[in-house]
Amino acid sequence: MSEKQAEVERKHGVRIHIDQKPYESPNPTTGEAIYKLGNIQPGLELYREVRGDKEDLPIPNGPETVHLKQDEHFHSGPVQSKEITIFVNGQKKVVETKELSFAQVVALAFNPVPTGPNILFTITYENGPHSNPEGSLMESGTVKIKKGMVFNVTATDKS
Repeated sequence: MSEKQAEVERKHGVRIHIDQKPYESPNPTTGEAIYKLGNIQPGLELYREVRGDKEDLPIPNGPETVHLKQDEHFHSGPVQSKEITIFVNGQKKVVETKELSFAQVVALAFNPVPTGPNILFTITYENGPHSNPEGSLMESGTVKIKKGMVFNVTATDKS
């Protein structure tokens, strides 16, 4: 897209399609404004259509900024389950949050969690979202997760 075309879209808005109906919207806008524009009923969620073998992306119904493209398509549908299946030390785990802390991952790996002054944990992960596809999780850190993500957690006694 040329810089001039991008400027026109910002100033005059863009045509988008919600449930196969055309609408004009300012760009950028908010999720809340798109829900109102398309008259999305309570109990339904709005999804941005994506190409290829990927799930359509949910649009939050809130003040978050949403950048639009000319003739972009959105559709409403039932709210998707918030459950995310991940694997921790080879075991299937189901969580309901899009981000996990170091302590939460350790708790998913061990029941009960080993304790003591000499216990250290190491966490590595793979198959994560684009923002963090693989890596190590530090003790004070958090990590964004996605369905099918794999965590390996080891406990060592440094004595």
